Amino acid sequence: MAAGKTGGLKRYYDLNGWLFIAPSLLLIAIFLVYPILRSLYLSFFSGKGMMMKFAGFGNVARLWNDPVFLQALKNTVTFFIVQVPIMITLALLLAAVLNNDKLKFIGFFRTAIFLPCVASLVAYSVLFKSMFSVDGVVNSGLLAVGLIATPIGWLTEPFWAKVLVILAITWRWTGYNMIFYLAALQNIDKSIYEAARIDGVPAWARFVYITVPMLKPVILFTTIISTIGTIQLFDEVYNLTEGRGGPANATITLSLYIYNLTFRFMPSFGYAATISYVIVIMVALLSFLQFYAARDRS
Repeated sequence: MAAGKTGGLKRYYDLNGWLFIAPSLLLIAIFLVYPILRSLYLSFFSGKGMMMKFAGFGNVARLWNDPVFLQALKNTVTFFIVQVPIMITLALLLAAVLNNDKLKFIGFFRTAIFLPCVASLVAYSVLFKSMFSVDGVVNSGLLAVGLIATPIGWLTEPFWAKVLVILAITWRWTGYNMIFYLAALQNIDKSIYEAARIDGVPAWARFVYITVPMLKPVILFTTIISTIGTIQLFDEVYNLTEGRGGPANATITLSLYIYNLTFRFMPSFGYAATISYVIVIMVALLSFLQFYAARDRS
């Protein structure tokens, strides 16, 4: 009798549990699972609407003959290789400096560095475009100190356009990563540093051989989320170049190209879906390599 009652209660609580999470599962199915399956289905077709026809792996073959895709892939990889190490290193150094409670106005500096990542994307894009225009404050300052002889075309020259995008991403997201490092640094036992200091270990050695190894999980986490964000880079390029990825596709990324194929140019949903899976493969591969490189070899 007791066993039957216990079994009935278990079924009751199991049912209640499923009913509780059912709305969340429904939303996940609608907004995550279905788009993934739908995009996979579309990747085997070409054209749009009623004109769509089965293409098999034709979209995959098209990738390697598409100069815009190859340029977008090159730009995306370039941004990843250059920007992620800069942002991770800068965030770690800033966190180490701002982990000193004796520093004056420490709250102000922490807030000022973190603020860009919660600022309006449109506002900060307008600010950057104004600062880095031909007659903007950046060129005026560089001319005033004699570092350049003529104004730099930050938005009109391919090399400097890439530099501007990297600066914009770094400025916006360094503070976000810094917060993770600050939280981790404040959880390291101070007695470890005290013991090393008593043994005569210099400050730089304490940072390299104590701080960095103990931050390894956080460094891995921030590297992976920064990698994902950079591979999917869209907002900064779209706002700075007005969706063109210019000049001459010098800053176009895979995500921006997908957007243009879907909403701006002659729609090609199947081809855009195929490129989206290139991003998926890149993120999965790079994340695996980072986990593998950071594995515990002991």
